[in-house]
Amino acid sequence: MDTVRPKSALTSKSKLARTFQKVINLRTATRISSNNGICLLTPQGCRVKEHEDDDVFDKSKHFDKVSEDVRARNRAVMEALVAKLFAGITSIKAAYAELQMAQNPYNGEAIQGADLAVVHELKAISVLKRSFLKKELDLSPQVTIMLAEIQEQQGLMKTYEITIKKLEAEVDRKDSDISELRKKLEDSVSMNKSMEKKLNSSGSLSVFDNLQVSGLNPTHFTEFLNHVTLRSVRSFVKVLVREMDSANWDLDAAVRVIEPEASFSKQSHRCLAFESFVCKTMLEGFNHPGFSIPGGESPPPSGAGAGEGFFNQFKKLKSVSPKHLFTQNPNSSFGKFLRTKYLQLVHAKMECSFFGNLNQRKMVTSCGYPETPFFAAFAEMAKRVWLLHSLAFSFGEDVTVFQVRKDSRFSEVYMECVTQEVLFSSGEIDPNHDSELRVNFTVVPGFKIGKTVFQSQVYLSPVASPASRR
Repeated sequence: MDTVRPKSALTSKSKLARTFQKVINLRTATRISSNNGICLLTPQGCRVKEHEDDDVFDKSKHFDKVSEDVRARNRAVMEALVAKLFAGITSIKAAYAELQMAQNPYNGEAIQGADLAVVHELKAISVLKRSFLKKELDLSPQVTIMLAEIQEQQGLMKTYEITIKKLEAEVDRKDSDISELRKKLEDSVSMNKSMEKKLNSSGSLSVFDNLQVSGLNPTHFTEFLNHVTLRSVRSFVKVLVREMDSANWDLDAAVRVIEPEASFSKQSHRCLAFESFVCKTMLEGFNHPGFSIPGGESPPPSGAGAGEGFFNQFKKLKSVSPKHLFTQNPNSSFGKFLRTKYLQLVHAKMECSFFGNLNQRKMVTSCGYPETPFFAAFAEMAKRVWLLHSLAFSFGEDVTVFQVRKDSRFSEVYMECVTQEVLFSSGEIDPNHDSELRVNFTVVPGFKIGKTVFQSQVYLSPVASPASRR
């Protein structure tokens, strides 16, 4: 009797068989590792496909590398092209600058050479353009860039050389102009000095060559005062103001020190304040026969009276230079007068600001004669003031010097306006309206010799009359 197997046992056997079959099939599989560390089993066919993909990737990578090399070479070629183009432009600029330089002064050979250089560079740029448009550029980037840089530097050097030549030519031209202008200035200064010397010296003093004491009259004193003495005073004032200006003085402040309340209708009238200061200083003591100089002596009477002695002194000193008078006898009356007036007129601080030292002052104090234009102008003025003093006392009468007070009414008897023509011509004074002229300050003091009055020279300012103010 057959034994009947249970159904559950058959089922278990079939399951076991299927399991063994799976194990056998898995032996033919290949073990691979995934990126995350988990082991994967890949069939043999899949590995072949992976090798094919790797080949495609390698080919793509190689193609990208070749493309990058091509782009880099093209970029280098373009850089070389631009460098060569700019080098050509620089050469054209240099050649054009040389062309301009050769035109003035005209140089035919240089013009022709510069023209050929411009044409050559333009042709080279044209060839470069055609090669670029046809994509036929055959340039070695490194060599081309180096050659272009050399060419550009040569062009720049040439341009700089031409610029230097232009500047040198301009400097030479300016030097020539300066030399010509300096020569004209020297000629003008020389002519002015010559004319001034003629006017101040021989032209005016020659009138008194044949003058005798018996024929002396007030007109001679007026002529000598206005045309000889005051002319030398104004010449010295010009020198004085010029030195102040060179020393950066504040001229307005200096004027306020001399005449604190003075007002001027024109800026150019400021010099009258300096003239006033010089005249007051130089004419101080004029009414005394010895000029009130310490140790000074009046000339001894000669002939008919003391007046003749002064006149003889006037005639004797008239034609002698102040340098000769001073150096011959520094302790004479004139020598002491010259020394005293210089120390009074030119303050130590003023001299130091003008010349940076006190050498002139020390020399004058030690009876020396400074060889400077400033002292020469002063000495000439001092000599003519001294001669005016001698001429005044030649009349043999009392001599008086007077000044006019500020705000005094103008009087034609005692005063003369130094700017009267300017006042009327500028319209500051209207003859049709009531206005008064008041004295602003005295420029040149007046003189009285005996009973004869010589007008003082004053600077006037117009003021409204009381009637017009009402």
